[in-house]
Amino acid sequence: MRPPDIHQYLRRYFLANDSPILEESPSHLKVQLSVELDKELMNRPFYWHYLEKTGGVPNPMTLTLITDNNRCPEGIKGEPVHFGSVRLAQIFQSAKKLGAFVRMYEQKQPVGQSSHPLHPWLCMNANVAFQCDRKKDVLLSLGLNLIHGQIVPQFFERLESLTLTPKIPDYCFTLSPMIRVESGMKRLQKMIRTFAEQEPKDWAKSAMERWESDDALLEAFYEQEEDKPESYVAEKQALKELYEPRIKVSLVNGGIFYLHQQMFH
Repeated sequence: MRPPDIHQYLRRYFLANDSPILEESPSHLKVQLSVELDKELMNRPFYWHYLEKTGGVPNPMTLTLITDNNRCPEGIKGEPVHFGSVRLAQIFQSAKKLGAFVRMYEQKQPVGQSSHPLHPWLCMNANVAFQCDRKKDVLLSLGLNLIHGQIVPQFFERLESLTLTPKIPDYCFTLSPMIRVESGMKRLQKMIRTFAEQEPKDWAKSAMERWESDDALLEAFYEQEEDKPESYVAEKQALKELYEPRIKVSLVNGGIFYLHQQMFH
């Protein structure tokens, strides 16, 4: 996930949660948090508990996030965020909690008084984590047309150019899906699994080699002891937990988007 992608994701996240942007450059955002996002992100439970008890006026904080350290203007003080950072992971979890599944409609200027059909698309955003003693995260965004089955990669990026609204626009009507949402989710999950399985295995091979090297050192350290102590067993298990290659797939969020048919032609 590149810095511009992170920037746009954060921008949409804050605006979707009633947190206006006070200041912005291509490499940073300064945001006035809503009460809800202050509670979500700023870890001030005692402040909010006291305020609710006393009936005080809420004063949510502002938050400045730097999405590209190399391009950030001088004098900007904020918290750097990048893919894999604690803050971005926290925001992913918050977005999953607050908007795990949305329903949105594409809005366009109506042409005359005729009605326009909107096609249902199922969107699924998933994080694929390749984990060993090192970690690589890949964010996948897939869109499935629930009428004819077309699957579009980088779906979220394509949505960024559209005007979306939670209410169906005037002079528009939705087409009924031919593919059930549950069936569509299974199709997209299968594609995500295929992506994970087809990823080059060099990262796992390298991890196994490092594991074997450290395991040989451990065996050499305890080779004189016939009855291995508990520390040997614990260290052996720790090496396994550190180096064993594993792939973890987690759903970030998703939704149904009703779009004009010519969108991806």
